[in-house]
Amino acid sequence: MANGQTETARPSDVGAQWLTTTASLLVGTAFFALWFWRLPNWLGFRVDAASTASWRWLAALPSVLGFAVAIRCIWDFGHTGHGTPAPFAPPQRLVAVGFYRYVRNPMYVGFFTGWIGLWIVFGRTNWSVIAGAAVVVFGVALFVRLYEEPHLRRTFGADYEEYCRNVHRWVPRTHPWAL
Repeated sequence: MANGQTETARPSDVGAQWLTTTASLLVGTAFFALWFWRLPNWLGFRVDAASTASWRWLAALPSVLGFAVAIRCIWDFGHTGHGTPAPFAPPQRLVAVGFYRYVRNPMYVGFFTGWIGLWIVFGRTNWSVIAGAAVVVFGVALFVRLYEEPHLRRTFGADYEEYCRNVHRWVPRTHPWAL
């Protein structure tokens, strides 16, 4: 609002915000569950803590932090964007808060960081798995460039264009972008 006034949320707005936040968290949980169910076998993970070199457990920290970033982004989609990460129920508002002030795709970056950490801890180096992972990363990059970004430009117009000019797609800024 103008003149420094703040808008007070109506009870119906608060209820809708919690509904979309809950929906976003449920969609995010389903997505994570699917990938945690299918991806470990595909990546060659094996849980044998006794035979895993102790230095490899250091990768658990970036793994946990990467997944925490992705979960926070899922929260932001529901709480701020009033939508979910799923294309059939996308955010209704441009999400440019939290980690989105540093990089345009923090959910993907966090998710990839989490899986790379798990791969280091439990994985095997196998060229076919590395090639498959590279194809997945390339596919995600194409999806972002060819579907997500054009859709966001049509949906949010000039606001999204300004956001793109100030926040990089994959490489985080050192300081948060101020709206």
